[in-house]
Amino acid sequence: MLPSLLLTLALAAPPTPRQAIAQVLTTQAAAWNRGDIPAFMAGYWHSDSLVFIGKNGATYGWQPTLDTYKKSYPNAAQMGHLDFSQLRITPLSPEVAQVVGHWHLTRPNAPTGDAQGQFLLIFRKLKGEWVIVADHSS
Repeated sequence: MLPSLLLTLALAAPPTPRQAIAQVLTTQAAAWNRGDIPAFMAGYWHSDSLVFIGKNGATYGWQPTLDTYKKSYPNAAQMGHLDFSQLRITPLSPEVAQVVGHWHLTRPNAPTGDAQGQFLLIFRKLKGEWVIVADHSS
């Protein structure tokens, strides 16, 4: 009886911050790879205070960030297949974590070819969910 109770409790345990954050990134990659930029954006804080820093400078706010993604990746060929790797997830507090990693877009049908770079994300746990509040991707 006790072993089955312990197993039940272990299975019901909430994910660790690292697991929850890794799941956000997995969900984002899956959304990207099916061409669904709005679903990809669900991993970001839906706020005017979101900040995204890329090759063209800083973008503030969820909607402007979505608009930039849609403009930069107008079709499946430009979007390609997204992979995240070399993830280093570091909790900074119970509600804040940073993630350093590598992104790669495999784009065999895009005239510009593959793309890749590094990123630093700041995640916050807001309303029980881990979301990206700051993204610096290069």
